Amino acid sequence: MHRNQRTIKNEVTLKGIGLHTGKEVCLTFKPAPENYGYAFVRVDLEGHPVIVPKAEYVTDTQRGTNLEKNGVSINTSEHVLAAAVGLGVTNLIIELDGSEPPIMDGSSKYFVKSIEDACIVTQDAPVDEF
Repeated sequence: MHRNQRTIKNEVTLKGIGLHTGKEVCLTFKPAPENYGYAFVRVDLEGHPVIVPKAEYVTDTQRGTNLEKNGVSINTSEHVLAAAVGLGVTNLIIELDGSEPPIMDGSSKYFVKSIEDACIVTQDAPVDEF
């Protein structure tokens, strides 16, 4: 079965408190080009380092899925990624101005709604399925 990659048409931003840091954080979903995949971008740090959610960057799964690359971390990434995967969005830029997404209500519900509100669009490239 052939299906095409998907992203969002518009940027959308959520604000809330990080579960483990207790700090206010802003998360912005942005459209990404074909074959991009997912990437977290730390806009609060110099050079806006990018962390791609790959198994090789997982450092801890005790209280969330934590990623780290070159000393830069993203904590509690699983709810954001679950929303994107569940909606079939394959290309997405996730900008954060802190080390973890806002917890919202503890589920993926607000991330799902935000991605849907950003208008999911189909891209021309096929999904490379395993």
